[in-house]
Amino acid sequence: MAFVSPLRSPKPQPIPIDARAADHLRYIRETMERAAEFTAVPGWGGVAMGLTAIGAAWVASRQHSPRAWLTVWLVEAFVAVAIAGSSAATKAHRGSAGLFSGPGRKFLLSFTPPIIVGGLLTFVLFQAGVQSVLPGVWLLLYGTAIVTGGAFSVRVVPVMGLALMGLGAIALFAPSNWGDSFMAVGFGALQIGFGLWIARNHGG
Repeated sequence: MAFVSPLRSPKPQPIPIDARAADHLRYIRETMERAAEFTAVPGWGGVAMGLTAIGAAWVASRQHSPRAWLTVWLVEAFVAVAIAGSSAATKAHRGSAGLFSGPGRKFLLSFTPPIIVGGLLTFVLFQAGVQSVLPGVWLLLYGTAIVTGGAFSVRVVPVMGLALMGLGAIALFAPSNWGDSFMAVGFGALQIGFGLWIARNHGG
């Protein structure tokens, strides 16, 4: 009587060491890339900032003196900073990310210098009586701040900065009475659009 050996499933082939090493390296690289991004850029905060900017543009366009016009936009700047700071802190806390360490610190260090330059130029240009160029200057420098800071954030952030810079460049050569309209588009509509994108795709 012939002996029939039981059927055995083939032994699984071991995964080559180099394949496992490649998977581990890929995981480490992706983890480091995520850790190197400042993901607390506020999407909904950007929407709120855009809405207040549109309101400020409407109010500013109805002022009858350069000083009153500037006051409206300075108040709006402080409101925007308050919204951005509180919403970024909330988002960072929710995502267990630091605002003043790691990518957050790099973002702020890159974002701040163009904003400081914008403040100094605002004072100098207003004193010189050439406040008509301020909308273009503000859009350019704010866009520059977002591009430089956005190098440490998600990819859509520097794209927003480039759009603001392009709008600011156009505003510099446009008729002076179009300034508030450019501000409404840049600080308002663009900020709302990109804010909605960030909120939808990057956690609020």
